[in-house]
Amino acid sequence: MRSAHIRSLALAVAVTTAATGLAGTAFAAPSASSAGETRATAATASQADRVVEAARTAAFAHASATGVGRGDELQAQDVLIDPEGARHVRFVRTHQGMPVLGGDLVVHLTQRLAYAGVTRAAGHAVDPATVKAELTARQAEAKAAAVAKGDADSAELVVDARRGASALAYRIRVTDSGTTEAGGSRTVVVDARTGTVRSNTPDSDEFLSPELLDTLRERGETLDPATGAAPRAAALSAAPAAGAAVRYPSTAVGTGTSLFAGKVSLTTTRTARTSYLLKDPSHWNTETRDARNQEVEGFASGRAFTSATNTWGNGAVSSRTSAAVDAQYGVTKTLDFYRKTFGRKGIANDGKGARAMVHFGQEVGNAFWDPTCGCMLYGDGDGSFIKKPLVVLDVTGHELTHGVVDATARLEPTSVDGDGNQYGEPGSLNESLADIFGSNVEFSADNPKNPPNYLIGEKLGLDQKFLRRLDKPSLDVLEGTIDYWSPQVYNTEVHAGSGVSSHAYYLLAEGSGRKQIGAVTYDSPTFDGAPVKGIGRAKATAIFYRALTRYMVSSTDFHGARIATLKAARDLYGPISTEYRTVVRAWAAVNVTAANTPAAAR
Repeated sequence: MRSAHIRSLALAVAVTTAATGLAGTAFAAPSASSAGETRATAATASQADRVVEAARTAAFAHASATGVGRGDELQAQDVLIDPEGARHVRFVRTHQGMPVLGGDLVVHLTQRLAYAGVTRAAGHAVDPATVKAELTARQAEAKAAAVAKGDADSAELVVDARRGASALAYRIRVTDSGTTEAGGSRTVVVDARTGTVRSNTPDSDEFLSPELLDTLRERGETLDPATGAAPRAAALSAAPAAGAAVRYPSTAVGTGTSLFAGKVSLTTTRTARTSYLLKDPSHWNTETRDARNQEVEGFASGRAFTSATNTWGNGAVSSRTSAAVDAQYGVTKTLDFYRKTFGRKGIANDGKGARAMVHFGQEVGNAFWDPTCGCMLYGDGDGSFIKKPLVVLDVTGHELTHGVVDATARLEPTSVDGDGNQYGEPGSLNESLADIFGSNVEFSADNPKNPPNYLIGEKLGLDQKFLRRLDKPSLDVLEGTIDYWSPQVYNTEVHAGSGVSSHAYYLLAEGSGRKQIGAVTYDSPTFDGAPVKGIGRAKATAIFYRALTRYMVSSTDFHGARIATLKAARDLYGPISTEYRTVVRAWAAVNVTAANTPAAAR
């Protein structure tokens, strides 16, 4: 899940790395020649400018394909220059100066900057019937404040081009919402002509959906993760040599005793001879702070974690620092996965660290990715059904992947109900990608205290032993996750619907049937009963990442994801490769085919 608003992002120039190599302890990297992609050097700003201008020119020159028309302007959000020569520019759009919701598109160019195609969110021209509002901004703000039960910021006129039509609307951010867990913010879009609420979406992602929390309460089931009791370890920081000049701040290495990951090494910042800060210079100054049980969204309001010995936590909730150890460890391991595997420099690929705040709010039983703060927020549990902070590694990997999606395709739910549950295939795809890459964070970290697997939330203490799983999603009875696509999936709650693409990914990576990987036994079925032979996790993950960053947009559904992954497989391995054919087979095995593509998506 993610917010529906469009934020301005700094132009990021990202040159892809050996994405199919998936370098890391848990992956066997194929050769560069077999991958069809090699590590490249960074592009200059002038190169990026030329690519952006060429893509913008091509978008208007090929208006019948791109949907760009009179009154439109395009702002580049991301530039990807592939080593094999292709260029991809992701744009957001304004129409007569107004931001266009659902107007995002990716223009694809050849190495010679010739137009090669487009991936677009809106399948129609962005041309609202009127650009004159009948509602005033104050009326729209009042409407938004009433439906979101909070304080409305200033209304902004936008063009809402989502869901097959274009309309003039107001977009309003509502803070301290009484309809959002922990009083977070929501983005409300109000029709500027009729006053109808077109969307009302929480700005932060919640790992546990309102529907799941209700199910746990109805079943009388508590979520009580087992924590470790590892002995406290000595710090690893070496004392400076006698007589050596010491300058602060400097990089140090300490140890943490976490709740869930055992004893871990932490890179920290030494600020004085006996003073250390839980801030990691080797990961772009990634830092974890204490929210002091307040519902703060600004990271500056958090209290820094410090230590005189560079040892952190005691493996139990009796130390407020223990949860911070898990959070900092999880965030840095997620950054490591994206950097080592794809060369991605930070969540937004902008060379900036990630941030986390633990002990968020009073009796908050959830974990969040908050795009407004640009950080992870972890509550301590609600004191009833959820007993401990949700600072587990795959939870962090899952939620930070929502940040990656937010910086790329910005997949959005198609609707949100009054309780905050989200629906629709793009939102389901977002949740699925978070599970896919969240599980890959575990494989990348390869921590024996948190063994990697294709399960999500296996350390949460649930009766069914996991929250979701990729091999046979329907084994999750708590959320009612589904294995296969059908036309009804479009209106399915996003966590339940995520099973379609998660299952396709697992089949692509590992194949169908019964097998044991590590300590877990898997048995993945197929819709048509025909077997699938996997191509390996490294290649499957490379294909899904390339599909996300180049060929998905905010409205991509499962059939669109099929096309995106086929294009990614073609780029990496060729159109007649085993990998390409297996992508076709994996999607067919979850009942997503060219033949059953809904008419509106053809």
